[in-house]
Amino acid sequence: MSNEHKLLELFVALRRRLARAVSRIVPPPEIEDIVQETYVRVCQFDRVSDIRHPRSFLYRTARNLALDHIKSSASRCTVHLPDNDDEDGEADLSQVGRDVYDQLAAKQEFEIFCEAVQQLPLQCRRVFVLRKVYGYSQKEIARALDISESTVEKHIAYGIKRCSSFVAERTEPGEVADLEQRRRKRARERGQQ
Repeated sequence: MSNEHKLLELFVALRRRLARAVSRIVPPPEIEDIVQETYVRVCQFDRVSDIRHPRSFLYRTARNLALDHIKSSASRCTVHLPDNDDEDGEADLSQVGRDVYDQLAAKQEFEIFCEAVQQLPLQCRRVFVLRKVYGYSQKEIARALDISESTVEKHIAYGIKRCSSFVAERTEPGEVADLEQRRRKRARERGQQ
């Protein structure tokens, strides 16, 4: 039996375990894609005979693909200056300044929020992110994590409470109201577009 065939048999045997390992890194809808991409990468690997520890190779490949997925998702959050083809660029300069300020403030808010989420206990963090970031229903989360819907609800409530306290501690008292006003303004602007 060739090394390639052995590696693919091992992949089939470890498929569920690979999915479980990846589930700790990416949200449920992405798990199957990452596992399938792992299979594709394994098939494309030219030097199968060089692999000394095939099990570790498979886990490492799946983990790296999951981390790459998370990095690419996070890198989409960037600040861009709009192109200014106007002859009267000075008139728009103050608007550009406000837009950049708003984008930077939003990025800072997001960083504080991410830090707050990282402080949550692991299971609470999973539930909170699936609900608030990915928009899963409580029923979907309960099914995916094999917990009751009431537990999901408690984790969400606890996450909101802890994150709100964390954000409030790290911002000036007037800033919290300002953050909320900017958030509402952005939501209204998105609704108009």
